[in-house]
Parts: sequence; C-alpha cells; structure tokens
Amino acid sequence: MPEAAQPEGRHPAIILVSPERSDFLRDEFGRYQRDYDLRSVSTAAEAEELAQHLVEDGRQVSLFVTESRLADAPLLVALHRWRVVVPTARRLVAAHWEVFLEDAEALRPGLVTGKYDAFQLMPRGLRDEEFHTAVCELLSDWGSTVAAPEVTTAEVVAEPGDPLAVGIREFFARMGMPSATVSPDSPAGVAVTQSWRSTHGTEPSYPLVSHIRGGVIAPRTVRDVAALIYGRPDSIDPEGATTIVDLCIVGAGPAGLAAAVYGASEGLSTVAVEAEAIGGQAGTSSMIRNYLGFPRGVSGMRLAQRARSQALRFGTRFFTGWEVAGLTPGVDGAPHVLHTDGGDLHARAVVLATGVTYRKLGVEALEALVGLGVHYGSAMSVAREMENVDVVVVGGGNSAGQAALHLARFARSVTIVVRRDGLEATMSSYLIKEISYHHRITVRPFTEVVDGGGGGRLEWLTLRDGRDGSEDTVPAGGLFLLLGAEPHSDWLPVAVARDDRGYVLTGREVPAAAWHDGVPPPSLSTTVPGVFAVGDIRAGSMKRVAAASGEGSSVVPLVHAYLGGL
Repeated sequence: MPEAAQPEGRHPAIILVSPERSDFLRDEFGRYQRDYDLRSVSTAAEAEELAQHLVEDGRQVSLFVTESRLADAPLLVALHRWRVVVPTARRLVAAHWEVFLEDAEALRPGLVTGKYDAFQLMPRGLRDEEFHTAVCELLSDWGSTVAAPEVTTAEVVAEPGDPLAVGIREFFARMGMPSATVSPDSPAGVAVTQSWRSTHGTEPSYPLVSHIRGGVIAPRTVRDVAALIYGRPDSIDPEGATTIVDLCIVGAGPAGLAAAVYGASEGLSTVAVEAEAIGGQAGTSSMIRNYLGFPRGVSGMRLAQRARSQALRFGTRFFTGWEVAGLTPGVDGAPHVLHTDGGDLHARAVVLATGVTYRKLGVEALEALVGLGVHYGSAMSVAREMENVDVVVVGGGNSAGQAALHLARFARSVTIVVRRDGLEATMSSYLIKEISYHHRITVRPFTEVVDGGGGGRLEWLTLRDGRDGSEDTVPAGGLFLLLGAEPHSDWLPVAVARDDRGYVLTGREVPAAAWHDGVPPPSLSTTVPGVFAVGDIRAGSMKRVAAASGEGSSVVPLVHAYLGGL
C-alpha cells in the first residue's frame, strides 16, 4: 500500500514507483525534499491509488518517476492510467542499467507517441547531473505551465474575464515573467488600488498593473505594458544626437533572435524591435519536440528566453511593444530610418524578421469574445482556466497540434477542427502520433466554425460540415484559433518587392528588372540595398523554427559584406 501522508505540508508531490529500488530512488531524489513531497510506492496500482488520493485532497502531482519494469502492469499501460488521473504530471522512466538497452528498444515507440516524457538511465553513482538535468527540465516545464507562480514580478488587478488583463498576462507569460491576476476587492488588489490613488489622486480604471519597476500603471493596451520593460526606441538617443547602429532587426522571433545573437557576437551594434513579446509566434508554442539539441523538447517561451539572454550578453538592445510603422530607405549610403510611435531608429542595415500573423476567423459574434474564451494563438497562460471544460482548436499546423496537446492536460476534451480531410498534409508526424493516442483529443475533418456565443463569455460553438453543409452546436468554454498565416509587411515601402500575398522577395526571387548586370541580389537580400529578409516573412521560407533560426544566423555575413562595401 502507499505509504502514509508525510509532514512536508502541501508541496507538489513527486511519486517514485519502484518494485525493488525504492530506497535507492528516494535517496537519489533527496535533493528535492525541501520543495517537493516525495512519495514512494512499489506497484502501478499503488501509484494510481496514491495519485487519486492526492488529487481528491486538492494536492498537485508534478512528476511520476518509475522503473522500466513493474510487477503488476505493463509500463505503458500504467503510464496511461496515471495520466488519466493526473494529466498535468510529467512522466519519467528511470531504467536500471542492467535492462536499459533492452527496454529502450521496446519503450521507444511510447516516447514517440507522447506516452511519457523522458527515458533516462538510472544514476549509477553520486552527482549524476545528466540524470538530474532531465528531472529539473521536467519540473521546470511543469512549474511554468501548471503550477501557480510562487514569486511574481507583476500583479494585474482586474475583474474576472477582463480581455485586456488576459492579454497582459499572456504577454508576461511569453516573456517568462511570472505574474498574478487578482480582483480589485482582494487584499492585493486593494493595496495596488490604494497605491494608484496615493500617486495619482484619482480613481483608477482597471486593469491596473503593479510592475517590476516599482510603480502602478493603468494600461489601455498590452503595448503600454511591453514598453515598460525596455523603454522607448528614442531612448537610444538620450541627448538628442542621432545614433546610427550597424544593424536594426525588425521582429524578435526565432529568425530575428538568431540575427541578434550572431550580429552582436560578431561586433555589430545591434538593435531589435518587437511589436509584442520576444519570441514571436513560436514563443507561444507549448512544446517543440523536434528542435535540434533538445531531446526532451523545449517550449517556445524557453527557447526565446535563452536566445534573448544570449543576444543581451553580446550587447543587443531590445525594444518591445513598439510596432515599426514605416521604413525610409537610405540613399547613397545614408542610413535607413525605421519609424515607430516611440521614436525613429537609424541603421546602416536592416533585417526584416516580422514573421506572420494568424488570420482572423471573420465571425463577428466570436470576434466580440476575444479574450473571453476566444483566443488567437495558443494562449498558454489561460490553459489552466480550461480545466474541466470542452475546448476547440482551429488549425492543422504544428502550432495547433502543440496547443491541443497542452490544452489536453487541463480541458475535459479538445477537438481539433480542420477544413481538410485530416492533419497529414500540414502537421509533423510526431504530433499526429501523439494526438492519435491521446484519449482527450479528437479531430474533426471537413469542418469549420461558423458561429458561437454565450452569456458574457464563450459557452457554445456552431460547427459546419463542409461536405453536406450540416451544422451542429457543441458546448465550448475555449476556442483557440491558429488559422494559418498572413505576412506582416504592409508597412514596408513599395521599393521592397513582395509577391502577390505580401511575402518579401529575396535573392533569385527578386524581379529580374531589379538585378544588376544580370546577377540577382545575394540570398536573403531584398530589392533595397542593405535591407534583408529572414524567416516566415520571406517568400519561399520553410515555415519552421529551425529554418528561421538558420536564416537569421546566415544573414549576418551578408550584412557584413554590405557594410564593408559602404
């Protein structure tokens, strides 16, 4: 039977499952004793019973750690049963070295289909940091997506369901800044409101944000909050003198971040301007499992955080919350000028990395509920609020698949809606396999969302079958729209050539009239000298995170060559 409750308090539990090595595993996990409630059992049934007891008691289970062989159930069956009880817990298989190679071959297909999160060799001695790196990564992922933050960098005071508050919280989540949303009549909300009154002498309008700089603001847009973090673009010229940087990158998704890292590390004075959160669209991905070098996967947020830290270390300066509204190309070697509401930036070279945006659904009733159960993108920060409700995800790309798998940790059911006959043409195989296995996810092909509504927030959706036009209404507490992409390029001057869809033309794709002596511009170069395009904004790009990162790094030698010729 499971051992009795322990005196650690109400810390999240780690359940260790071992028929023969329980004492060894408990000793190995002793380093986590302060922050987690360690529980040891010897069978799959005991682990299931213990997990059920903890859930009924309002407790959280962060991680199952199990040997690869159990006495009372096949391992994959046991893992499935545990996931049914605690969908949010991570699952680590720690195989003993005597059976590691033999069991790895048999269990690897389960890893591919997402039946568990990691397969590791059980430690053979002291300080096996490779093993504990895997443990810490799993606990970190659980903590950032499931657990409420223990320490916050900002508090958002708002009435429940305030759409702007939801957007602000999502921005903080994508920036890796833990935040809390509290009601105005809560003790924390009252304190923030009183701080506003004492500073401004007026009654506030909500939401209010108590931020890391020590003040309180009443933002009207998410951009108001974003601009707090790195300031205004015109702050680069504090005394009014015009500073000309070597490289200005517009957009800080994977492509822009890679350009920032390589540009700054190779000695270029580098500035990056991002309209929203650093990380771009990829930063909303809950888990990217096929990115090179991350065998256990990495969330888009974590990938963006690490890249941002690299770029900052080399000297890149970031400005978030400022959309570039225009570009005036330089003539005869003069710098290019980028225009924002926060001031102009002058740069010898410009890299366009603005990526793409999700297309609008175009259903008026649902557009009115954005932030009230309807979300564009995966909206990771609101996934916790989808517990025990029915959710619909619209889209057939990898982002939609990742969102569905993450939401399935919380929601009662997740339905993926696509107009095509399935997911095979648009989604990676590993995601399709995980989705097909997951007991909470279903796929509805040949279907589109045509209506929806509710009493103040989303409660129902009408779905139409594209084959016969039949419609049915289903309950839905969440709608997540990942509808494919449109390029964000309408702010560019006509001198920057684009295709009929708005994607920027580069290299050999540039119209022949813009070639010089019959030679096309270098790869990634646009029709304006010194202006380059990388990532999803570029016509013919691969629309993959790794490809975007590769282009971002590859453009820097071209920038150097251009600057060398000035």
